[in-house]
Amino acid sequence: MKKPINSSIFGSTKEPHTIIIARGETIRHFTIKPWMALLGGTLALGFAGSYLLATSYLVFRDDLITGSVARQARLQQAYEDRIAALRIQLDRVTSRQLLDQKLMDGKVSDLIQRQRALSERHDKLAPVLQRAEKAGAVLPGDAANALSMESDGQDVVNSDEAQGFYGIDPIITGPTTSTRKPEPRPDKAKTSVDKAELLLKSVDHSLTGIESRQTQQMQKLSNTAYESADRIMDALAAAGVKQVPDDENAGTGGPLLLASTSPTSGFDTKFADLDEAVQRLESAKSLAKSVPIANPVPGMPVSSPFGSRADPLLGMIAFHSGMDFRAISGSSVHATANGTVTAADYTGGYGNMVEVDHGNGLTTRYGHLSLILVSVGQRVKLGDTIGKVGSTGRSTGPHLHYEVRRNGSPVNPVGYLAIGRKLAAEL
Repeated sequence: MKKPINSSIFGSTKEPHTIIIARGETIRHFTIKPWMALLGGTLALGFAGSYLLATSYLVFRDDLITGSVARQARLQQAYEDRIAALRIQLDRVTSRQLLDQKLMDGKVSDLIQRQRALSERHDKLAPVLQRAEKAGAVLPGDAANALSMESDGQDVVNSDEAQGFYGIDPIITGPTTSTRKPEPRPDKAKTSVDKAELLLKSVDHSLTGIESRQTQQMQKLSNTAYESADRIMDALAAAGVKQVPDDENAGTGGPLLLASTSPTSGFDTKFADLDEAVQRLESAKSLAKSVPIANPVPGMPVSSPFGSRADPLLGMIAFHSGMDFRAISGSSVHATANGTVTAADYTGGYGNMVEVDHGNGLTTRYGHLSLILVSVGQRVKLGDTIGKVGSTGRSTGPHLHYEVRRNGSPVNPVGYLAIGRKLAAEL
């Protein structure tokens, strides 16, 4: 028995499939080859898939659009949040910079004020120090140190802490010789602030050093002036010469104001003290120069002392009211103190005589002069030449008769000459 043959749709024959289309008397046929069938099936599947996709898109389109919009909204929100955070951070940085700038401006303003105060101090000190130098209380170098505006502090540019100044505008810091490069720092703004802080601290340290040294120098000069004035006044007091206080200084007083609460504390206190010391020294020296403590003929020996002696002409014991200095005729005779000439003429045994009134009851006389070089009423200063040594009047030879009188009575000039030798360095 024969097996039945399972045929496919178009049978199992190997002949190509043919499609016959009859329309009236017209008959058409098409031969379908295997590749055509495969292509048609593929197109059909593609069309079906496209249809399904289009249908799915139409069905789920709203959900897709909604999801896309939501995702876009989330991205937009995240972007805006980031922008807001950056804006806040920028505002914070700007505020910090403004605060730092304000602080820097305040510090710079304070330093400028201190610098201006130092300049004012310099101008205020200059005349007082000139007076002190003229009075001999200070040396020119000490006055220069007191007026010095330089600081002996550390070198900012070359110090280890100042290596951050590398690259700063030399207009601000001046030229730098440092060749060490700084280590890289991530925060440039902070680095600039650190540099400015270091610079301001350096300037502050420098100004503080100047102020401190200036105050110490003023105190030193005040002490020197007071000590010199005391030595002069003590020496004059030993000779019985005392300063008469001015009317305006006869009485003083007032409430006690401690240095910490006084409006003239600090520099003003030191300055007032220095001014008072210089004024006291000037007054002491002025008084000393009005006391006959100098030698009228420096370097000449004494030929006859003050007091009782044998009279050179009669040989009998007589009182000698002055001192005789042996000197060559024509030698210069100098005023022994500041004063006013009250006599300048030939006067009996004195011969040609000059008398000078020095105030405080003190007068001096210079006798036996060969030549008088001053006139009555003329003001003379210590060391001025008032005449020439001679032998006029009651004299046995060229010499100078020198007298010191207190309230009209002659006194021994030796004590005054001793004071002059003691105060020679002070005057």
